[in-house]
Amino acid sequence: MSSSRPTVVLVHDGCSDATSWFGVIAELHRRGLTVLALANPLRGLAHDAAYLSSVLAGIEGQVVLVGHSYGGAVITEAGSAPNVVALVYVAAYLPDAGESHDALAGRFAASPLIPRLRRTEFANGRPTELTVPAECFRPFLAADLDEEVAQALSALQRPVAERVLSDVPTVAAWRSKPSWALVAGADRALPPAIQRFTAWRAGATVLELADASHAVAVSQPVAVAELIHEVARSVTSK
Repeated sequence: MSSSRPTVVLVHDGCSDATSWFGVIAELHRRGLTVLALANPLRGLAHDAAYLSSVLAGIEGQVVLVGHSYGGAVITEAGSAPNVVALVYVAAYLPDAGESHDALAGRFAASPLIPRLRRTEFANGRPTELTVPAECFRPFLAADLDEEVAQALSALQRPVAERVLSDVPTVAAWRSKPSWALVAGADRALPPAIQRFTAWRAGATVLELADASHAVAVSQPVAVAELIHEVARSVTSK
């Protein structure tokens, strides 16, 4: 039996930042867990996963790795690190090696948010970036939050490189690590069907919150934290 609790590392989505985990972090601290909320670079899957890998290499002891939405792809690529003992996917997709977000999305009803994203192109070779227009943020990402909170999250968002939609992982860490998935049943950004299918395919233990939006970590931090806490307890009891 392990005598120490794992560190929880949280990886946020594109068009977001680490503050989206604020409520979850507070709840995990109340449960006695050490938490690190990664500043996901959002520059492309290989770049972002390499950064996460460098952070994981500097953590002593076991890690429970948590990814929200696109963060799920990042932990899928980097989660094979030897100190990672569990993966938790929150309103996320679990891609297989060689499988992009776009390839997965093509198998299901399209996300109503994707065609509404604002594209910003640059003349100097900088990657095209995506952001969520302010008028789309609450309806598609945060329908279960009040308007003021949704406006704040919209203002805090960071642009994500468009290439993350077509980038593919080289490995699927869920093939070798125990995995859990929280499905947001009212998600209008990442279709719940994609969340359910990829979780089922990975053999993940699934918790579905029927009324949760894509911003479930903000709207239901207690439920998200309780799942992560249960995962942490399960891996330390082995």
